[in-house]
Amino acid sequence: MVKTIRLARVALTKTQCIFLLLLVVSITISYVDRGSLSVADKFLQTEFSLNAEQRGRMYSAFFWSYAPALVLVGWLVDRFNVNKVLGIGYVVWSLATLLTGTATGFGMLLSLRLLLGIGESVAYPAYSKILAGNLAEHQRGFANAAIDAGSKLGPALGLLVGGLLMDQYGWRIFFFVIGTLSLLWLVPWSIWAPKAVVAKVTPGVSVKMPSFGEILSKRAAWGTFIGLFCGNYVWYFIITWLPSYFRDALHYSQRDMAIFGSAPLFVLAASALTSGWISDRLIASGISPNTVRKSFTGLGLGLSTVMFGAVLARDPFWSLVSLCGACLAFGLFSSNLWAITQTLGGTLAAGRWTGLQNAFGNISGMIAPWLTGWIVQKTGGFYAAFVVTTSLLVVGMLAFTVIIPKVEPVKWRD
Repeated sequence: MVKTIRLARVALTKTQCIFLLLLVVSITISYVDRGSLSVADKFLQTEFSLNAEQRGRMYSAFFWSYAPALVLVGWLVDRFNVNKVLGIGYVVWSLATLLTGTATGFGMLLSLRLLLGIGESVAYPAYSKILAGNLAEHQRGFANAAIDAGSKLGPALGLLVGGLLMDQYGWRIFFFVIGTLSLLWLVPWSIWAPKAVVAKVTPGVSVKMPSFGEILSKRAAWGTFIGLFCGNYVWYFIITWLPSYFRDALHYSQRDMAIFGSAPLFVLAASALTSGWISDRLIASGISPNTVRKSFTGLGLGLSTVMFGAVLARDPFWSLVSLCGACLAFGLFSSNLWAITQTLGGTLAAGRWTGLQNAFGNISGMIAPWLTGWIVQKTGGFYAAFVVTTSLLVVGMLAFTVIIPKVEPVKWRD
């Protein structure tokens, strides 16, 4: 009977479902925008005469502004109305995408990628603040997995729809369309955004928000920072260089790349959503969040090392199968990643912790696209790039399973 009651409480209310759906749509659009340049890689390479190193630098430019802005945004969402902060950032990144379609040179592309990074930096700190304040522990796995599935569905749709659209009409039309249509999201958000989160305190007791310094002093924080750095390196390798890998190493046409290249990303989205649903039910059935969250993140990263088989396989079919298998495993990790942060930080520090974690974790976004481009340029292939990426999966697994002592709310000084 107790077990039945616990499982029933996992279900989200209608209000929770609506704002969660809006968050999923927003992150899907965000990642369509973020990965769109790699889909247009062939056209940009021809029109602007870019080599592999320059293209890698262009992909990295997004993170030059995105990573440092996350620290400021983490502070903003803890201090001001999180719904408004998210809305303002959304407008900035939508306009940056729209204007990318007007780019006339390499310098303008870089500038717009920097603007896109500033706008999109609001997303994850705002999501963590909203979910930590509006959902219970045994509901956050699915909610975070849904958002994570949206982040994987975005590049998949961008690659499939964008690739086919660009093949027929050129690359600029895609940026005009997605930038314009995405602004419509602001209408339902202004109506159904959840109430601004306020930390729960005991009457008569003064509560002070944990400082950045106090968060940095926690061993668990560094486990999440290092783990995200490694996981993000793999993710950004996938969304920035996977299209080029399919074209250059596996010799897919633009059309085949759009269709088959998006398959691993659809697998990843489905895996993340399913894994989040399962993890919530395991916690609701009585298994500790520590056991569930660590098992999913550790196994997910460890099993994702099968991606190395993609570069070893000589046949394009088996290379694609290896990448799909890696993405299936990666969904176990990504579905529980932010649920761990929200549990550790709690309502008081979820925004700041997420900002710091995302800032550190996205340094890999500055490195992965550029380093991969440099390796491909120097070696003429992707083998060494896959070696580096697979090695970081192992490091990330250790960060989540060993460095983080226990997945439970951190005790703050005040």
